[in-house]
Amino acid sequence: MFALLASALLFFIPVFPGIAAMDYAKQVLIESDFSNRDLRGVTFNLTNLLKANLSGSDLEGASLFGAKLQEADLSNTNLRDATLDSAIFEGTDLTNAILEDAFAFNTRFSDVIITGADFTNVPMRDDVLNGLCLAAEGTNPVTGRNTRETLGCN
Repeated sequence: MFALLASALLFFIPVFPGIAAMDYAKQVLIESDFSNRDLRGVTFNLTNLLKANLSGSDLEGASLFGAKLQEADLSNTNLRDATLDSAIFEGTDLTNAILEDAFAFNTRFSDVIITGADFTNVPMRDDVLNGLCLAAEGTNPVTGRNTRETLGCN
């Protein structure tokens, strides 16, 4: 009897799909700590992440369109397939970050640390690319790719 009742209850309990991606769009998250987290698919569009810590996090497929990431720590992050268009990276630490297949055509990079970063298949304007090549060095410990080579530096 108990088994019959339990299976009847399970039938009426709704099944929820996986937890939906979080939406932090248009928020002020200055100095927030998002380090070492699963942030796949999260939305940070137009969010102020000044001095935020996202180090070691998985941001694959995340959208950071127009995000302000000045002096933020994105070292050792996975930014594969992320939308970074119109984001501001000034004084940002991208050490060993993986940006493979990210969209960053109108992204502003200024005084960034990109040692060991992997920019494979990331479309960028020539002026931005030339600036990044000046700071490019190292090899990404996960992908084994040289930063200068992933940027196509001469």
